[in-house]
Amino acid sequence: MTDEIVLTHALRTPFARAGTALRSVSAVELGRQVVTELIARSDIDPERVDEVVVGCAGSPAEASNIARVVALRADLPQSIPASTVQRNCGSGFDAITTAAERIRAGRATVVVAGAVESMSNYPLLFPESGRKQFTRIGGARSWGGKLVATAGLRPSHFRPRPAQRTGLTDPVSGLNMGETAEALAQEFGIKRERQDEFALRSHQRAVTAEAAGEFDDERVDIFLPDEAPGVVDLDLGPRSGQSLEALNDLRPIFDRRHGTVTAGNSCQLTDGAAATLVMSGSAASELGYEPLGRLAGYAWAGVDPRRMGLGPSYAIPAALEDAGRALDDMDRVEINEAFAAQVLAVQLCMRSRAFARDELGASAPLGEVPEEILNVNGGAIAIGHPVGATGMRLVATLLHSMQRNGLRHALASLCIGGGQGGAVVLER
Repeated sequence: MTDEIVLTHALRTPFARAGTALRSVSAVELGRQVVTELIARSDIDPERVDEVVVGCAGSPAEASNIARVVALRADLPQSIPASTVQRNCGSGFDAITTAAERIRAGRATVVVAGAVESMSNYPLLFPESGRKQFTRIGGARSWGGKLVATAGLRPSHFRPRPAQRTGLTDPVSGLNMGETAEALAQEFGIKRERQDEFALRSHQRAVTAEAAGEFDDERVDIFLPDEAPGVVDLDLGPRSGQSLEALNDLRPIFDRRHGTVTAGNSCQLTDGAAATLVMSGSAASELGYEPLGRLAGYAWAGVDPRRMGLGPSYAIPAALEDAGRALDDMDRVEINEAFAAQVLAVQLCMRSRAFARDELGASAPLGEVPEEILNVNGGAIAIGHPVGATGMRLVATLLHSMQRNGLRHALASLCIGGGQGGAVVLER
């Protein structure tokens, strides 16, 4: 085990739709609470940690290197360096793989890898015309000059655009993430009914998993600020009363006339955080930890931004090759549910001979993921998608599921805004 990269502890916060229960908890505070709990539950000496790496897609302006702020707020020694990684939806994976690469390079033996996103607290962006006018006001040297500049303000200068919306629009293709899902639904002929059925299954599985206590070991309570005290201890997205009829009643939101992608068969934009202890096998032995699992392989892939949802179709075979495993070896598979249409398109690609030949240069398709091992505890459609934290949530869920059920191999993958895919293979 000496040369292995292992994950000994993995935790996450409850997930809540943006603007709801966790809206008063900053990204820093979400990260602080989950990292503090990680240190406490592992009972590791903080001085033994060599580095902190945190994934975040939208670091707040007041904590641009959010990893460093989280580390200090969690009372880790100030001598421990910290860095933030950003790979959009893949940021949580990137924190883990960056930690692994630090360890393999001999620059660390124990790394706290975190991931956090507070989509409730994304800022509003003023238009460029408004920014210029405010700059003129601020730059005026006299009160008279300020009054003249102020007189130039127009209503259009006060029409901010949510940073969330800007961040979820690809600057190269010009498509927002929902429009890329519509493109895949059209390309692969994925009907609205199939997408809604997939979404319903996500809710049903998440509700069943919650009732069975499947999330108890991976999830920590989040304490709300003093001005609105309370505790959030459950994921708030899964709906026990969800039905096909209710899903069918929702209108398409990205192509209102001809589309099939709705709020119901898309992921929920969410607040949440996660953290893991990543270390060398020798460090785990020295510290007396029995790892939850080891990082057997991983891969990143670039794809056409217009088809960004297909990222897993390219990353999964590369990750399996890196791990020396086949899809048939996997006991559990997680493919992040950015959109029902996107996961369904990935499944079609994975079993397509034409895709394998033309896109991967392979002689045979990767294979089919049995329904009974795919997203068994529900996915982002029900649980939510705090963009930068989701990858680490997938890993935490798989690690605890593998331990609980005595499983050996698992795979997690997700598509990444901007046209990428990421995948990791875990083993026990």
